[in-house]
Amino acid sequence: MQLTVLRKGIRIFVAGLALQRHARTLLALCLCVTPALAGVLPDDRTDALYHRYQGGGITIQGPSVLIQKKITDNFALNYNFYQDYITSASIDVKLSASPYKEKRTQHSGGFQYLHGKSTYSAGIISGSEPDYKANTSYYSVSQDMFGDLTTVSLGYRRGWDNVYRDIKDVATGRLENDPTFHQQADHRGYSLALSQILTRNAILNLNYEAITDQGYLGSPYRKIRYSDPTVPGKGFTLADQIYPGTRTSSAASGTLKYFLPYRAAVSGQYRYFRDTWGIVGHTVELGYTQPALGHWIFDGSVRFYRQNAASFYSDLFPRANYSNFMARDRELAAFHSLTLGVGASYEFHVPSAPWINKSSLNIHYSRMIIDYSDFRNALYAGQDGFTAGNEPLYQLNASILQAFVSIWF
Repeated sequence: MQLTVLRKGIRIFVAGLALQRHARTLLALCLCVTPALAGVLPDDRTDALYHRYQGGGITIQGPSVLIQKKITDNFALNYNFYQDYITSASIDVKLSASPYKEKRTQHSGGFQYLHGKSTYSAGIISGSEPDYKANTSYYSVSQDMFGDLTTVSLGYRRGWDNVYRDIKDVATGRLENDPTFHQQADHRGYSLALSQILTRNAILNLNYEAITDQGYLGSPYRKIRYSDPTVPGKGFTLADQIYPGTRTSSAASGTLKYFLPYRAAVSGQYRYFRDTWGIVGHTVELGYTQPALGHWIFDGSVRFYRQNAASFYSDLFPRANYSNFMARDRELAAFHSLTLGVGASYEFHVPSAPWINKSSLNIHYSRMIIDYSDFRNALYAGQDGFTAGNEPLYQLNASILQAFVSIWF
């Protein structure tokens, strides 16, 4: 129940507030592994991660394990297992459904092939949960040039999603797929990246991505609300959302990293996003990294994001069947968010295991505050003098914890 929508919203906030669901299936892999630059295969390593998100009445937590291994000097494989356990009693669930618990499992595998100064990569990602099946394939090629000071990368991915709807079986009380509901969605993404060493202390990264979505892009659970004076107390009635069947979005970003004389580093990033649904988003992020005490590395970051609402979004529609497309998904609302993050990494050795070259323990904590400009807490309607459309604006506070151990061998 509503796992598709709620998990989708969380991953948007965690991963950048502008990605689509099929793109976010890469998150588990990205949490543990840094993409290899052209001309360099990733080191042999294993990562074991625990992640936890808590906020807005939702808790998502689970493990992830990554293994990457060079088979030859030119060929490497990787595999990732990622799992979510979700418990929800969020504002969306309380308005139109009931609290629930569900699990999502994801497997992914891929390879990198190094030929001269070119690196070719490909892989597949498969995720499943009771009411959603997602499969993605991805391909990329990177090329070093100009004395290895410049790296250009091209990428393509294709996603196929199958959307179901859970209903409660009257006889058993269990949730089962509704046999009358089955939708599909197709996603394609194209990316271009440039990494440029400017000086011995400065690196510039530029990225552009275009995404096309087609098919069922909404949710079978989330509802709109429209004004209805005949409903005592609340003053509104719920109805199904109606989404367009296509969406095209693009994002461009630039990141500058500068290494300071005392071994520290600072970074700054700006990202611009827009789509054919009328959403325009801006992200600004600053980061600082400081090695200390021999084996420790500390880092901190601050990120600000702002977007306007989709053209067919409304917190409260004036009447039923107001327009061809209607949504009350808070991902499509106007809001701004502030995320503060701190992290630490400790490198250590295991004398009793000579086959381990090095290992590290990493932990990162983020606090996120999201203020909505036009999404109201409809649970207040009919209480304390609040009427439909005049309830308090909703605010979401969330904590995000990531902890993992890395072993290089």
